Amino acid sequence: MDKPVCLITGVGAGTGTAVAERFSQGGYEIAMIARDTDRLNLLENKIKGSHGFQCDVADIGLFKKVLKSVKSKVGAPSIAVHNAVAGRPFATILDASPEVFEHQFRVNTTALMVLAQEVAPDMIKAKKGAILVTGNTAAWRGKANYSMFAPTKAAQRILAEAMARDLGPKGIHVAHFTVDAAIDTPWTRDEFFPDAPDDFFSKPFDIADTMYYIAHQGSSAWSFSVDLRPSKENW
Repeated sequence: MDKPVCLITGVGAGTGTAVAERFSQGGYEIAMIARDTDRLNLLENKIKGSHGFQCDVADIGLFKKVLKSVKSKVGAPSIAVHNAVAGRPFATILDASPEVFEHQFRVNTTALMVLAQEVAPDMIKAKKGAILVTGNTAAWRGKANYSMFAPTKAAQRILAEAMARDLGPKGIHVAHFTVDAAIDTPWTRDEFFPDAPDDFFSKPFDIADTMYYIAHQGSSAWSFSVDLRPSKENW
């Protein structure tokens, strides 16, 4: 295919779908990775140039096979977005499960390493590309109930920084996005903030629009750490 390819992991109802829509509008072919086959089928019909690939990125062997399938069927990605996340259940240290902790680490951090190892070689050959990582406030502070989640997101951020220092001189822009907000999705509203006003939330498309801009920055002024929050967020 002649169009550039944007690969996105974790294409759920919020940020992942918005990123797919934004990069499609920017002229990209879209490779969407998610666990939900029904959602992928719906999005293929909705988003121009999109292609769904069912995969749980915690299954590292399967994830590697799917990434190779993306390259053969759609093309080598010039943009890769790691948006897949595992964060539940939240737990204090005494209630934490080592097995759940390791699962969250595979999704949030190990899968990012695997993604970079698969897509970076073609980007290096092309001397251009971007790897974007969706993070959140947990990457910067460990709250009591986040004893499993926060360490994996902090490790993800540090891995992204190591990647940026390694791959930047080779032409690959790596950026980490701290979304310091509740993202406006139906389940977020229903489960956590049913009475919150609209301006309490970050809108998925606004997040995606910023990510699109960062992915296309000139190489003399690249951003790495990008904070995103609503104007009324108390921080």
